[in-house]
Amino acid sequence: MAAVKGKDTKPEMIVRKHLFFRGLRFRIQVKKLPGTPDIVLPKYKTVIFVNGCFWHGHEGCRYFRLPKSNVEFWKEKIERNVARDVRNEAELKALGWHIIRVWECEIKTVAQREEYLKHLYDRIVNSAQSYLIETDIDNPSIAAEPESEQSYGNNNHS
Repeated sequence: MAAVKGKDTKPEMIVRKHLFFRGLRFRIQVKKLPGTPDIVLPKYKTVIFVNGCFWHGHEGCRYFRLPKSNVEFWKEKIERNVARDVRNEAELKALGWHIIRVWECEIKTVAQREEYLKHLYDRIVNSAQSYLIETDIDNPSIAAEPESEQSYGNNNHS
């Protein structure tokens, strides 16, 4: 596990390069925020976590499968990771941050990557709408949902 990268992963670099190319400026790996988000956009009060499907237990994803050996260890490890993600997300929301979670599988294939990244950008800069991005690797669907100002800080779309 020592060889597993915790930052500057390929999916994270893809997202960062796209956002920078589109003119967004951000900070990376801000340790002062709960969970040390991968990307922090202070101007938009938004944080982005780029998660590996295996390490963060992406249920229903074809890239998330428990190993056949040492099953109990891996199950507990991934459950701890998921619990930590939930706890960090709650703390960030309490501080007024908007959270976006990008899954590795959502940008893995080039065919769906460009459309997904365009909608990710729109979700960040368009405060009038929240983009609910639900992607099944074989069947992507992206929907925009208008939100009221009252529910903006408490949305569960991330």
